[in-house]
Amino acid sequence: MSDILREFCAENFTDVPAAIEAGARRIELCDNLAVGGTTPSLGVVEQTVAYAHENGARVMCMIRPRGGDFVYSDVELAMMETDIFSACEAEADGIVFGCLLGDEQQGYRLDEEACARLMTVAESAADAFELEHLDVTFHMAFDALPPEAQKPAIDALAELGVTRILTHGGVAGTPIMGNIDRLRELTEYAAGRLIILPGAGITYENVGEVVSGIGAPEAHGTKIVNIR
Repeated sequence: MSDILREFCAENFTDVPAAIEAGARRIELCDNLAVGGTTPSLGVVEQTVAYAHENGARVMCMIRPRGGDFVYSDVELAMMETDIFSACEAEADGIVFGCLLGDEQQGYRLDEEACARLMTVAESAADAFELEHLDVTFHMAFDALPPEAQKPAIDALAELGVTRILTHGGVAGTPIMGNIDRLRELTEYAAGRLIILPGAGITYENVGEVVSGIGAPEAHGTKIVNIR
């Protein structure tokens, strides 16, 4: 169990010290979890990164300008570009985003152009602030894709250099244990090109069973460690 990398999903700094003390080794830092997480303020990022780095943990910064869907206008993408530079200036270890095209009625598909645009910005920002490495997580926008579009999305994101994909392996709200087979299938398909990071419904009580069933090296959640 100790070799599992536990990523704690934090809404601002409040629970970060307790989470790290309880065993979280990576923080996904967000604001406004009520809508699934949005970009935290620069001040929150700076203080969280400083604390985490002093205490043996890494920080992934959410880059999402609003709640709702993951289809972004050019203006919103420009906001995300600015926020990526801010996260890198604050010495975050990585960023988290997801971009789609389409709609709920017609179905969603990966916005490869927007993802490539943000990856290019991320590389430039990492170079500008002399970061040794910048992880990139494609978040649970992945779960809005129809199943038949998910493996092609893995191919495209791996080609772009994305580090990992955060996914529940099924429709939001479904029990995580019911999605183990799909998560294992996606992990095997990714074949080490990127990491399939399971999340949503994973707790400190079931994390061992989940990761062993999937063959996952990492797990994500707001209850991934026992802080209460």
